[in-house]
Parts: sequence; structure tokens; C-alpha cells
Amino acid sequence: MRFRDERVTMAHGAGGKATQALVEDLLVPALANPALAELGDAARIVAGGAQLALSTDSFVVRPLRFPGGSIGELAVNGTVNDLAVSGARPLALSLSMILEEGLEASVLRGEVDAIAAAASAAGVSVVAGDTKVVERGHADGMYLCTAGVGVLDPRAELSPAALRPGDRVLVSGTVGDHGTAIMLARGELGLDAPVRSDTRSLWPAVDALLDAVGPALRCMRDATRGGVASVLNELARASGVAIVVRERDVPVSRAVAGAAEILGIDPLYIANEGKLLAFVAPEAADAALAALRGAPGCADAAEIGEVRAEPAAMVLVATGFGGHRVMDQLSGDPLPRIC
Repeated sequence: MRFRDERVTMAHGAGGKATQALVEDLLVPALANPALAELGDAARIVAGGAQLALSTDSFVVRPLRFPGGSIGELAVNGTVNDLAVSGARPLALSLSMILEEGLEASVLRGEVDAIAAAASAAGVSVVAGDTKVVERGHADGMYLCTAGVGVLDPRAELSPAALRPGDRVLVSGTVGDHGTAIMLARGELGLDAPVRSDTRSLWPAVDALLDAVGPALRCMRDATRGGVASVLNELARASGVAIVVRERDVPVSRAVAGAAEILGIDPLYIANEGKLLAFVAPEAADAALAALRGAPGCADAAEIGEVRAEPAAMVLVATGFGGHRVMDQLSGDPLPRIC
């Protein structure tokens, strides 16, 4: 994909085609190195014999607090999860806070407490940080930037290149919860539904998968910006395989499905903050699914599709009517900023 835009737009941060063009045609060539070329959720680094993973992320959500979580919890869990789905046990985080002039001290204290609680729950320490203050009206209250380091688990041999026809696609629970919770919390849509963000650490689920199926686990991703659809398209392109998703098997809560239908949005494109996609060898699919369902927050895990050879680099949805449709990469910026 080519980055040909004259100006940066909101679409460049939406996780779809514009984001891929920005990354693949501008950032990666300019900063070229072997670790960056893998384009995973975390870079793999070898230092003095240690096998490490490094990830970084920024969080610009509005409102700062929402049903099921807050920006502080997102900052911890989002970075921890990038490490986890890369097969690394999270160890430590850095935290940079960009605070807006006029932010209430009680709000700041609340988010610091949320960060501390989420880090404790995820088993990581915040070991470094930085604080900046910008003028009133320039930061939606606060922006948070995190980086995380983890130790690669020897049980994990993960790569998009490992995907093979016949592999099964698993999702760790209902999709679209986080993005829908944020959209409803803003009160701009005139809708009300009991939807909560799914933000949580995914390391317990990853640990359970590695214990249960080990090398039969091909690849994992957490489905954040752009949702499940964007992750599937990314992996189909990276591996050159086709991925078929059975629409009827994708777990979606009734509230999320109803809100998405009213808004004209496919739940597969809506962001999650505590759900992963796992690709496993067919003979290990049942064991992997059982392991997922036993992990915290994953009781609704399901097998939703499989890998095929053709049509190469494409994602198809098997509809409830017996046909197929193409599930393309997200185009434009159809959703408000939610992570």
C-alpha cells in the first residue's frame, strides 16, 4: 500500500488501509531493520542470550472513564496484551503522561490508582516514566504512552508464516464490547445499552493456550483498532493464505449486535481491548478452545473459522444464507477514536 496523502487524516489512526499505507510505505522503509520488518505486536530482541519482546503504544480515549474501565487500565492492558500475544510474559512498563492544563487533580489521582491496580493485576511493574503538561484544550484531559518489555516464552513458536490450510481460528470471547462501550459512553448517539469494556490482561489466556497446545499454536493477535476484521486481513496478507470466518459462530452480545445494527457498523470492525485471536493446528483446536474457556474472561471463546489456500491473501465471511462475502480491510475512519 502507498502513502500518497498530502495531509494526515483521522483515517491514518483508525487501524485500516490508511494506517497500513502510513506504516508500510513511510515508517518501515525509513526505519528499516530486521525486527521492525516482522510488523507484529511486539519486536523480538536478543540481548546477551536473553530472548526479549518490546512493545509501545499510546492511548487517547475520550471519555477518560467509561463502563468497564478507564484510560489508565487501557494503557497497562493494551501494552501487556501486545507482549502476551507475541508469546512473551510481561515484566515491566514505562509510562509517559501528557496532561492538559486544568485537569482536575481528583481525575489524575483516579487514573494513577487505576494504572497501579491494573499493573498489579497483570503482574508487571511501572519502572520508568515522564510527565508533560500542554495548554488547555490540547489533550482531551490526558494522553498516556506506554512501552513494555517481556521475556519470550520457550513454549511459543509464533509467526504468521506458520499458518497452514486447515488451521482453525479461535476468538477468546464476544467481540466489539470495548468500542461499543466507548461510543455509548459519549452520549452522542442517543442510545443506551448495558455494554462494558472488556479491558483486561490476556497473559493468563495465552499461558493457558501455551500449556494446552504448545507448538500447535501458530499465531496470535489482540483485536484492538479495526477489530477482528483488521487482524484477519493483516494476517491473510502477511501469510498469503485465505481465511474464512463463519458469521453465525462469531460471539457477539445482544446489546453490541443491536447497537451495531442501528449504527450500520459490522461488529467485526469494532475495537476490543481484552480479546485475542488464536490460530491453531486442526488436531489441537478442541484442546485450545477448552483451555481458553477456562481462562479469566474467556468463557464465551469460540471457534469461528479456518485457514484455506485460496483465494490467497483474502478474508471471506460465510454468511447465514449459505453464501460468501469479502471482508476487506477497514477503509476510512467510520468510528470515533476509542483507544
